[in-house]
Parts: sequence; structure tokens; C-alpha cells
Amino acid sequence: MKKIVLAFYELFIWLPIMLASTFLTSLITIIGCSLGGERLFSFYPSQWWSRLVCWITFCPVTVTGRAHLDPRQSYIFVANHQSAFDIWLIFAHLGVPIKWMMKQSLRKMFIVGKACESAGFIFVDNSSPRGIEKTIRFAKEKLQHGNSVVVFPEGSRTPDGRMQKFKKGAFQIAVDLQLPIVPLTINGAFEVMSKHTVRIRPHRMELHIHPPIPPQTINRSDRKEVVSHLQSLSEQSRTAIASALSSCYS
Repeated sequence: MKKIVLAFYELFIWLPIMLASTFLTSLITIIGCSLGGERLFSFYPSQWWSRLVCWITFCPVTVTGRAHLDPRQSYIFVANHQSAFDIWLIFAHLGVPIKWMMKQSLRKMFIVGKACESAGFIFVDNSSPRGIEKTIRFAKEKLQHGNSVVVFPEGSRTPDGRMQKFKKGAFQIAVDLQLPIVPLTINGAFEVMSKHTVRIRPHRMELHIHPPIPPQTINRSDRKEVVSHLQSLSEQSRTAIASALSSCYS
């Protein structure tokens, strides 16, 4: 009986609210940013939308570590990627203006892709060295005056809840822009909606904000030193994230 009630709620209440709120949020973002209000409209409409999504999914949220953040500082946030709900959880509860680093293919999503482009989100072009260089330049332009970026270094959602191998892109940007990295641990989003389903399952979610890892000055012309430093940043971030993961994901 409980499954039937939840299925009815998903189809006739949750889904219509999701579609309507997503369209409205995207439209407000596009219009607001096009009128010169990128700093305001690239974040707050999506924050309110994300809080609505968590609320209508009956997912209580616990957040720890906000005191580690300086609202005037730009950061590179790196998080484990359990679910599509990671995006709503972070947008709703991180509490600082953020941009997202996204796959180029997401630019094609109806109205959402245009909203992300208008908001100044960073689409990753890894098709060539020139494309990567262009991505870095664009990121440098956007990550100023307290704007930060969120990256899922695993690249895609976990199939089983456990962390996958980290890619180096986020750490390369942190080194190039000399910005601190802040690891984020997400718990519970995998239970809400795993990679292999579109069904929702109400469940408590947790967002743990770890202390920033400050940038270090290195000789960027020394390839070995750069590679070693990137590896160190990746390992430090992974260790921090793993330290707050629930035992079922370890």
C-alpha cells in the first residue's frame, strides 16, 4: 500500500511540481541574467528551487561545517557524487554563491541548458588542449568576488554508493587559479535516487563541509612537481570526504 501511495504522489504531485518549478526557475534565471543580474539570478532562484525539491521529496537535511567558509572567498568545492539529488542538496544548503562545472552535453537540455549558460556555469571542453585552456580561462573569469565552483571529481554518479576514482580537472583549476579546495561529503542521496532509477525514496541527507585545503606555491614549469601536487590534492580531498562517509558507502 505504501508503494502505491508513493507512486501516486510521484506521478501526480511530485513530477508536475518538479517540471513546473524547473521551467519557472530556468526562465527567471535566463531573464534575470540577461538583464545584468547574473550574481543574483545565477544562484538564488536555483537555491529556492532546490529547497523546494528537497521539501517535496520529504528529505530532512543535516549540514555541518558552514563555519569553515568565508563568504568573500572563492573556492573549488569537490564532492562525492551519489545521485542527481547531490545538486539540489548542495544548491539548497551550501549557503554561498556557486557555479557548476558541467559536461558539454548538458548545454543541450531544453531550457535548463540555456539557463546554465546564462548563469555563467562552466561547460568543460576536453576535446583538445585548446578547449581545456579555454575552459580554464572562462573559470578564472567567473571565480572572482566570492563566486565558487562545485565539481564532482568522479565525473559521474556512483553505481553502488561508493566513491570512484577522482579525475584531476578540479585540482588543476585550483592550482592554476591558486584557490583553496573544500571537500564536501554527501550521505543519503544515493538512497533517495540512485543512478539506476528515477523513483524517489524519502531519506535523510547529510552535507559535511570540510576545512579548506589552502593553495600552495609550486613551480608550474616543473611537470613532475605539478603532477605530484595534483596527486596530493586529490588524495587529501578523497581522505577528507571518506572521513565523513557513512559506513555503508565505505
